[in-house]
Amino acid sequence: MTVRTLITVTSLLAASFAPAFGEISAPVLRANVVVSGDVVRIGDVVDNAGAARDIAIYRAPDLGTTGTLPASQILDTLRHHQVIGVDSGDIRDVSITRSARTLPRKEIEAAITRALAHRMGLGEGADLALAFDRELDTIQLDPANHGQMKTAAVRYDAHNSRFDVMFEIASERTSTPLRLRFSGTAVEMIEAVTLTRALERGDVVKASDVVVERRRRAEVGADPVSRNQAVGMQARRSVRAGAALHLADLSKADLVQRGQSVTLVFENAGIYLTIRGKAMDSGTEGDSVTVLNLQSKREVVGTVTAAGTVSVAAQPRRQVPAAQAQAPTRPRAARTALLIAE
Repeated sequence: MTVRTLITVTSLLAASFAPAFGEISAPVLRANVVVSGDVVRIGDVVDNAGAARDIAIYRAPDLGTTGTLPASQILDTLRHHQVIGVDSGDIRDVSITRSARTLPRKEIEAAITRALAHRMGLGEGADLALAFDRELDTIQLDPANHGQMKTAAVRYDAHNSRFDVMFEIASERTSTPLRLRFSGTAVEMIEAVTLTRALERGDVVKASDVVVERRRRAEVGADPVSRNQAVGMQARRSVRAGAALHLADLSKADLVQRGQSVTLVFENAGIYLTIRGKAMDSGTEGDSVTVLNLQSKREVVGTVTAAGTVSVAAQPRRQVPAAQAQAPTRPRAARTALLIAE
């Protein structure tokens, strides 16, 4: 029997049974097909395929990818399985896409950092930088694996920063979950203030001298400084360019330098006296320094209160014998003022 005769017989039979069973729809070719399994069946590419719909005819594309087949090739395959009279319209090619669940790299990294956070001395997951043993890219999963990524096992070695993490994802097709394993290194990163130029001892840090970078916590140490803390401070010792600054590297900038001409100030009980002096020590705000009174050539000790300014406090009252208690004395503030002036 020829194909033409078979089509004719099929048409006659359809016409004969139509009054009893209703009109039978002709098979129609689909231009765009989406499959979820690993094979393409007749029912995927043809509407109204009838009993032949479950017959597998092609291997499906890889997960998350699309393939194209000529319509003529598909029609030949259908005829081989006795599916005839297919209406292909003006379709020349059929697009077949295999559906998939997509796991982007960022989603995988986020799951790993959550699993590692606060383990073996590590900090927040957002501060962890990961490097994988194998190049990590987007992963395509069978759509049946719809469950959440649940942590099944976590190992981390703080000595070499290595991690090994396994996740499980539930499947609607089987009781055995899908397992995904990732390994590599994880290090904690923090913001560090680093130098754009080398500092010598005594140099004052300017805004242009520092930048904020992310560095390994182990490299930065336990006493990092912020940008606001660093600017305006003075280097305690030489620090190379590119180094991260620590609190131990800095001190308050000296407001008075040894050998500098300064203003000695005395203010108490309505008396305000200033005189020029020469600093014998260097000091920052609040430091006690010795100053030479240039007029009397006497040394006095005062407190640095501002740039080039040293304040001298009133001297404490001395205890005197009772026999001398009635002797006239100068007021304490006046005596101290006189001492500065002399």
